[in-house]
Amino acid sequence: AVRLAPGAEQREMSLLRWGLVPSWAEDPAIGNRLINARAETAAEKPAFRSAFRQRRCLIPADGFYEWQRHPGGKTPYYFSLRDKQPFAFAGLWERWQAPGGKVLETCTLLTTQANSLVQPVHDRMPVIVPAAEYDRWLDPSLHDPALLQPILQPYAPEEMTAYAVSRWVNDPKHEDARCVQPPA
Repeated sequence: AVRLAPGAEQREMSLLRWGLVPSWAEDPAIGNRLINARAETAAEKPAFRSAFRQRRCLIPADGFYEWQRHPGGKTPYYFSLRDKQPFAFAGLWERWQAPGGKVLETCTLLTTQANSLVQPVHDRMPVIVPAAEYDRWLDPSLHDPALLQPILQPYAPEEMTAYAVSRWVNDPKHEDARCVQPPA
């Protein structure tokens, strides 16, 4: 994830574990349930509110998957920007320290209501931050959620594309180009 370096005002790329573990959590396993946060409520929810105000990040990506349910099972779809360029999801990060001193840095991505392209497949989608808003999203002086909510809207559907992909993507061990290939 891209974040402002703790104690500095410059960006850094950091490897964060997916699944936010709040600093006050007794058990880091809570992160397994906190892989996403609703943009509409993250500023108020105890697990996310501190990170929302002070520890926002950008999670680089070139696409995302959603599964459409139907009577025969589920079909995976791949969503990306029409121009195929990388982009960034709105994320939050947190630092958790075990009683023995081990430090764990984790993150979650924010979701919003689906735009008209994603909606036939799923009712939610990750928040894609427009490149012009990266600085504002990372700005540590912005604490008021009302100033950040305009960033957390569904991305323009006309700037995105989607297509069904092979069920190869359903296996978490698969991390290759076959994940984004249409079904045979």
